[in-house]
Amino acid sequence: MAEVIIENLHVSRAGKEILHGVDLIVKRGEVVALMGPNGSGKSTLAETLMGHPECLITSGRIIIDGTDITLSTPDKRAKAGLFLSLQNPPEIPGLTLAEFLRAAYNEIHEEQISARDFRRLLTEKAAALHMSTDLLARGLNQGFSGGERKKSEILQLMILSPKYAVLDETDSGLDVDALRVVGEGINTLRSAPTASLSILVITHQRKLLEYLKPDQVIIMSAGQIIRTGGSKLAQEIEEKGYNF
Repeated sequence: MAEVIIENLHVSRAGKEILHGVDLIVKRGEVVALMGPNGSGKSTLAETLMGHPECLITSGRIIIDGTDITLSTPDKRAKAGLFLSLQNPPEIPGLTLAEFLRAAYNEIHEEQISARDFRRLLTEKAAALHMSTDLLARGLNQGFSGGERKKSEILQLMILSPKYAVLDETDSGLDVDALRVVGEGINTLRSAPTASLSILVITHQRKLLEYLKPDQVIIMSAGQIIRTGGSKLAQEIEEKGYNF
């Protein structure tokens, strides 16, 4: 079965248990919105999925397409089809965005792409996001505005074409126009003839969900999933908050 399965996941960080038995399934082609108050464990779940070394899984399993990746390293998870868009992507001086993306692309593809062909691909995808090509030659996220960092993350998603994307507050810091561009960029990927991209999107706002149209909305609080519903649940949260 093509899906990500999280079973009874318990995760500790700095000696404190953050996730207390999370169960979640994201099927291929599905959009799942994960919402909840600050400190509820959403980002810890995202980073645990990608194999962050500070996130210690004390029990439970993570399975992708039938393969248990609970103990896999981040690079093996990426090759299995996982992608994480970070809430606060770091600056890496000396490594340009273009160099980073070509290295990542070649790492997950058996056939290496030439510099010229990759430049053509990169320029095309950047144009779709209305990104200046000047950003491609700068250090990764170095001096980028908040919106430029978020667009850079979505550019990575478009170039790498993973099976499963975890978007950790990708809408944070985006103005209305940038949010529309990002939302349309993600939907372009999802609507491609050969695409079956699944998305777990972590957000506090409903606006991005208006573009992505989630199949499920899941509410997390204090390291546990406390409620699951459809898109109307996101509207209820926006209107009433998390006071259940």
